[in-house]
Amino acid sequence: MSSVESSVRQVQVTFDCAEPERVARFWCEVLGYVVPPPSPGFTSWEEFDRSLPPEHQGSVFACADPTGVGPRLFFQRVPEGKTVKNRLHLDVRVGTGLVGEERLAALEAECARLLPLGATRVRLLRPDGVNESCLVMQDVEGNEFCLD
Repeated sequence: MSSVESSVRQVQVTFDCAEPERVARFWCEVLGYVVPPPSPGFTSWEEFDRSLPPEHQGSVFACADPTGVGPRLFFQRVPEGKTVKNRLHLDVRVGTGLVGEERLAALEAECARLLPLGATRVRLLRPDGVNESCLVMQDVEGNEFCLD
């Protein structure tokens, strides 16, 4: 690596959404993530939120892997709604190493857990000789993700 290049130390995935806290709490449940501490100088997210101008209150939220291994997820309010398919999506790896009916059972079990949280089942993609099956889902605001 040359002296001009830098190495990536952390990755944060940012979601544009209408209700940051609602979407963040959904993903906390899906991934086993936690709400991280608020910005320095604040004892809670609520205190941080109250410090913002009224038009910015409720505009951001986050969740993080409690082990520190996975990326932090950041959620920011945007004025426009989702209108097209995501160009980037998360794969929730619940069937890693499984094939056939065993994999389908793992995907269906996770789907059943997520539906009451507000997820929507979109479609099951069957094995095609190259890829194993996966289940396309949507989060509480319609962002696509896959159970893989």
